Amino acid sequence: QVQLVESGGGLVQPGGSLRLSCAASGRVFSLYAMGWYRQAPGKQRELVAEISKGGRTNYVDSVKGRFAISRDNVESILYLQMTNLKPEDTAVYYCHQEGRPGEPDYWGQGTHVSVSS
Repeated sequence: QVQLVESGGGLVQPGGSLRLSCAASGRVFSLYAMGWYRQAPGKQRELVAEISKGGRTNYVDSVKGRFAISRDNVESILYLQMTNLKPEDTAVYYCHQEGRPGEPDYWGQGTHVSVSS
């Protein structure tokens, strides 16, 4: 079965850095687009960053220049490097793998990021 397991979240002060990881298993990782989403209390889940199977990336405007998404197709791991963190980055962050026609999308369980002084 497909599994996505996030790690790396925690509590950090404004201006700090964290790196999130998502370990994928169950199907050929390199064939699928991946993404990071986040959801804060009382807010809709939003796309933060995405990366195609060819390595093309896209970011929500609020994190451009601060976050970087990358993938390791040998180890089947998705990363999100976050720098200059702000309180508004506080949320649960979810790993996502695209589905194919007739198949579901896949989601991890989430990892919490809290940015405060």
